[in-house]
Amino acid sequence: MSKKSPDKEELELFRQAVQDVRRLEAEPRQRPERPRPSPRPRQRELDEAAVLDELLSDPVNPEELETGEELLFVRSGLQHKLVKKLRRGELAIEAELDLHGLFRVEAREAVVRFLNECRQNRVRCVRIIHGKGHGSEQKRPVLKQYVNHWLQQRDEILAFCSARPVDGGTGAIYVLLKRGG
Repeated sequence: MSKKSPDKEELELFRQAVQDVRRLEAEPRQRPERPRPSPRPRQRELDEAAVLDELLSDPVNPEELETGEELLFVRSGLQHKLVKKLRRGELAIEAELDLHGLFRVEAREAVVRFLNECRQNRVRCVRIIHGKGHGSEQKRPVLKQYVNHWLQQRDEILAFCSARPVDGGTGAIYVLLKRGG
């Protein structure tokens, strides 16, 4: 198929049809601006996801965790002198977490969040107040049993023990964390 050139009559008709058309002045080409994504608190989302991933497991039966009045946990290899200082309350408390009024799931999330913050801030010794259970339905220290179990699962926990009476007695514990981040 060959192309046919327009004749004079067709060219004249075309010129009449476009006689009122004016050339637009060319503007510099611009890329269309993409709408920027709305700001998201990505680090907070990552932290919250990490909290969910790191939730501590609960014991199968909390009754099996019944402890005496005082709590004591020490990782093997820890210096006896350091444990003695912890038990006497001679180490400076750098942070504190109070679990009063929290339910088990809330308390577990609070403990995980607290320990992560302590690790990030290179905190060495903390106090966790779990209460004595006077406000619980069973009138026994439910959170105390869970905290005892949860802390033993964390590698950064070197030792913990019940606090001195002036710092909460059997309703609180001193916790010694590993050095570093």
